[in-house]
Amino acid sequence: MQNGLNSESIGTASGFQVTPNDQALSTRFGLRQLFPARNNRPNWQWLEKRLEQERDQLALWAPVAVACGIAIWYLTANPYSAVAFLALCIGMATIAAASGNGSRSAQAIFWFALLAALGCGLIWFRSLMVAAPALERPVVTSFYAEIEQSEIVAARDILRLTLATQEKQNLPPRVRVNLPLGSGEQLKEISHLQSGAVIKLRARLMPPAMASLPGAYDFSERAWFSGLGATGQVLGDIELVKSARQILPTEQVRSQLAAHVRSRMDGGAGAIGATLATGDRGAISEADAEAMRRSGLAHLLSISGLHVTAIVGAVYLAVLRILALSPFLALRFRLPIIAAGFAAVAALSYTLMTGAQVPTIRACVAAMLVLIALMMGRSAITLRMVAAGALFVLILWPESLVGPSFQLSFAAVTAIIALHELPAMKKLIARREESLLRRAGRAVLALFLTGLVVEIALMPIALYHFHKAGIYGALANIIAIPLTTFLIMPLEALALLLDSVGLGAPVWWMCEKMLGFLLALAHFVSTRPGAVTMLPTMSTGAFALVIFGGIWMCLWREKWRYLGTIPIAIGALFIVGTRAPDIYITGDGRHVGIRSDGGDLAMLRTRSGDFIRNMVLENAGVDGEAMALEDWPNADCNNDSCTVTLNKEGRDWILLATRSSYYIPAMALAAACRRADIVVSERRLPNSCEPRWLKVDRDMLRKVGGMTINLENSEIHTVLQRTGRHPWTRFETEQSMAERASKARKPYEGITREEPHE
Repeated sequence: MQNGLNSESIGTASGFQVTPNDQALSTRFGLRQLFPARNNRPNWQWLEKRLEQERDQLALWAPVAVACGIAIWYLTANPYSAVAFLALCIGMATIAAASGNGSRSAQAIFWFALLAALGCGLIWFRSLMVAAPALERPVVTSFYAEIEQSEIVAARDILRLTLATQEKQNLPPRVRVNLPLGSGEQLKEISHLQSGAVIKLRARLMPPAMASLPGAYDFSERAWFSGLGATGQVLGDIELVKSARQILPTEQVRSQLAAHVRSRMDGGAGAIGATLATGDRGAISEADAEAMRRSGLAHLLSISGLHVTAIVGAVYLAVLRILALSPFLALRFRLPIIAAGFAAVAALSYTLMTGAQVPTIRACVAAMLVLIALMMGRSAITLRMVAAGALFVLILWPESLVGPSFQLSFAAVTAIIALHELPAMKKLIARREESLLRRAGRAVLALFLTGLVVEIALMPIALYHFHKAGIYGALANIIAIPLTTFLIMPLEALALLLDSVGLGAPVWWMCEKMLGFLLALAHFVSTRPGAVTMLPTMSTGAFALVIFGGIWMCLWREKWRYLGTIPIAIGALFIVGTRAPDIYITGDGRHVGIRSDGGDLAMLRTRSGDFIRNMVLENAGVDGEAMALEDWPNADCNNDSCTVTLNKEGRDWILLATRSSYYIPAMALAAACRRADIVVSERRLPNSCEPRWLKVDRDMLRKVGGMTINLENSEIHTVLQRTGRHPWTRFETEQSMAERASKARKPYEGITREEPHE
């Protein structure tokens, strides 16, 4: 008799047959067994419950995931790091798919990781696809080119030409040059410089400018994705080789329309009117543009959602009302669909007429989605529409994510829709039986709350990119937005229509008065005390915390949305607590700014241009004018250099900065370097120059770009640290500098002497 059980007895007892070669189900291994108790954990169950309640909102995170992948590619700036990130995302998606057991959390992780990998791959692929040769060093040359785009920038008194060189003549395939405008005969000649014309010119060309300081505007990144390999200035006259022949002369019609609008209204009103009609901002004076920026009304000058919405809404309502006058049409056709079709044509026409820039295309796509929703009888203004538009733009133009235009426009729309989806806001704007006065009061209150929320949403973005933000913008926009949407733009459209029969003069007069009032409002608000908040360059990490917290609060509906206040508060503390650097050194070494604890800024070169001076002031968070360094306390300056003593934390720092390219005796330079803690020069300093702490010369700046120095904690921030080594950057390495020095030592035919700077 056998003791124990065998397979036969087990099978007999249980009612099914088990053969010796079979394996028990409990012994089979799967990825789900890596997380055996996961579904029973309280935290996981809490997350599952939250995501189940928010299941309708999960799709809104698709563009956020794609944006995260794009942002990671920009931040890593290294192909090996990008590959590692892609591998991480694919690994997370694989694990989530294999072990998810159909849970919401696993599905969310799977799709977020997959879309983040897609975003990283998209921007990487896009950066390779648009790659084009760029100029390596400044040149003065004569060449033939075809005009791709011609734009008059009246405020700067220049004509801006984008030229195609067809990759010949040892030049990049696409360059941009500025031609100073004259009067009389020269203005008559430039009328032939239209898109499609072939010209011969002589110009001084330079590589696209990189960011001069950490956090400053990086034109080289924009130039890379625009295909621009050089920018410069026209020298002498331009010879017209072949006249332009256009099948669809949209650029010519656009410039003629802008000129017509400016001729009908004088001064700043005409310039603003031309901008609203054609998107041409070239005629707006710097004073008016600065007033619009400081008052929080600059968004009115950028053709985007507000303007396209006004056009679409006006055409939709006008066509619908006119067609509804006919009982035959009203009873036999779906008039909203017909009106939506007319509105779509108007949106496309307006987009083409205003230059079809990316912000306008984004607004046009959003308008199309709204019109499609109206045709289908669905709710038109939703966060899903915003998410679809953002995803569309990020797939086609992933580089737009890091630009202020994308961030400002989508942040504003998202904040507005999220606000109006709140139950309290719905209750406030709901229709009810009440007096006209109370109804108007609720409308004004709703408009004020909307403007306030938009200002709060846009403030961190404006501070990050422009280092300034308006405080009174919400109040100014209460007047400016309805004025522009319901009075100025309809009046301008009516005036253009009446001009076809010669009856537009009275309407142009009314439009000019309205635009004059808008400019007066901008100038009044911009000059109020405390109208502008200025902050020095903030860290990318603090900015990311604030943006993530804002997105979290806007996209969720349940109470856990208020958890987004935590990263917002942490990021805001970092931003407010950021100490402005003491010393600013631009990438060419020519311009040095010193900031005092009281907020004053002094510049090394008194003849620095407006662009450089304003750029340093903005990065320093200074709202005012810069003084000359020779007027700075404890500064000793001559024609060749300045020596400044700065007292920080009880220690005296001595800064020596050169400001001419004339010869300085080596022994005198070496002695001055030994007495200084920091030496800054645009030239290459000899090895005998040995300051006590830091030597910033041409060789060093070629490696790291411009920099800021915080003397309180001896901290240095460089452009290289901020941007990384992307394809469009031109930072030199030790190897490239050694190769360049080796070539310089070889015999060469000619010698060029660098002219002394002013």
